[in-house]
Amino acid sequence: METIFDKIKNDVKKGLEEGIAAVMQGANVVSVKMSELSEEGKRQYKMFNLHVKIKDLKDELGGFAYAVLESGKNLDEDKKIKAAYHKIKKLEWQLMKVEGSKKIKTPAPKMAAKKTLKKASAKKGK
Repeated sequence: METIFDKIKNDVKKGLEEGIAAVMQGANVVSVKMSELSEEGKRQYKMFNLHVKIKDLKDELGGFAYAVLESGKNLDEDKKIKAAYHKIKKLEWQLMKVEGSKKIKTPAPKMAAKKTLKKASAKKGK
């Protein structure tokens, strides 16, 4: 016959095992989410870096164009301008590729605004 202490001991043991299992499951979920957020952070950093490079190249392109125009030459003939333009186009293509690989989607703020406007107009009509 089982004593009350044996029952308590078994209940505590069972509760402890269930608690440990729940903590392990929670840790796995956190690990997966952290991995997803880490990947999204890397993607955002790549996008930022490409935006900066594109801006710098556009500034450089403007400087080349100014120098060519200042010297009285035709813009279509300058190799530096064409090379800078092609670099910009390549970086913009890379940026579109990175932006297209978006994994974590955020809700669109415009949808919430439309719902609010519909509710407000419905209240005015009453």
